[in-house]
Amino acid sequence: MTIDIAFNLIQKEKCKKFQEMRVMQVPLKILTVVGCWPPDSWSLLCKQTVYNAYTIFISLLLLTFLLPQLMDIILNVDNPNEFTNTLYVMLAMVIACCKMLSLVMNRKNIEILTDALIEKPLRPLEPDEIEIQQKFDNIIQTYSIWYAITVEVTCGCMTLTSLFTDFRRGDLAYREWIPYEYSSSIMYYIIYFRQLISLTAASIVNIACDCLICGFLLHIYCQIEILECRLKKCLRDRGNLGECIHQHNRIYKFAYTVNEKFRTIIAVQFTVSMLVVCSNLYQLATTTLSAEFIPLILYTCSMSSQILIYCWYGNEIKLKSIQLSDEIFGMDWINADIKVKENLIMIMNRSLIPIEFSSAHVLTMNLDSFVKLIKTSYSAYSLLQQI
Repeated sequence: MTIDIAFNLIQKEKCKKFQEMRVMQVPLKILTVVGCWPPDSWSLLCKQTVYNAYTIFISLLLLTFLLPQLMDIILNVDNPNEFTNTLYVMLAMVIACCKMLSLVMNRKNIEILTDALIEKPLRPLEPDEIEIQQKFDNIIQTYSIWYAITVEVTCGCMTLTSLFTDFRRGDLAYREWIPYEYSSSIMYYIIYFRQLISLTAASIVNIACDCLICGFLLHIYCQIEILECRLKKCLRDRGNLGECIHQHNRIYKFAYTVNEKFRTIIAVQFTVSMLVVCSNLYQLATTTLSAEFIPLILYTCSMSSQILIYCWYGNEIKLKSIQLSDEIFGMDWINADIKVKENLIMIMNRSLIPIEFSSAHVLTMNLDSFVKLIKTSYSAYSLLQQI
């Protein structure tokens, strides 16, 4: 008896500690690095002012790289080679600027979504539910770290290649329109390293946004698993299914909010990924095997993976939301009373409508959409070759 009491006290303490923790810790820390999520401890006005200035600084880094490249395409580009050479980096800056704007504008919504995961009915209450959520928190943390490493290795490879080639020749790392003379060593160094710093900042912004959105997607998957766990316990213990119905509705509402707030970014990511893959295929076809070849391949793979992870997790959530009715059918519901069966049928009917994420109501986030994206990119590449 004493052992059981001690065990229960330990479990309650674990539940209490978990409820005090914030979810999505790694993605939120990355957001803090890029100026999109002020630290909780920076509540004083002076600290908030400093952080807002830092946010403006990061935004200016992105814009001062994007606008000169856009002007270069408008004023200086004369052939497909020059066009694709400027386009593929400019598109990365476009998506980074869009993501930065979206993250800053959605600070309050991000807070609401993260708070919803630690409030009823989505908050895990029992030890087995906490174990499920901790499992997905670990997946999000591991994924975020590996994704950040992959993207930054690509960025580092591009930087090192430029340092050993462009920098030695006295060329800029990337084409851009500059309305003044920069042949002096000081101006050249400023512009050259500003380009590298801006590209690094853009890569971290991409990492922050992708990890955040995919973290929310994984938590939706997690909530469906927790719901299955609660349904089994309710049937076993003859509990009330009202909370389960409420949780199921909140899962759909949570998914709708995530899609509503970030669908524009997903649409821009789809478009940019298609154009980048097309542009880089053209460059790879016209580039001889050289130092620039490997960074170009890594960059193409990195940009493709950005949209692949959206499609992959979107596809997994769709399948999981549909499978809920099958999971309920396989539970021990035969001996349940009529009211419980009616509630189960209500949940099963709701699960017939899958949870789907779309990019501005045009393309749904699933593996079929990813295949269509690659096919469209190749078609555009074939058209570009004929010009």
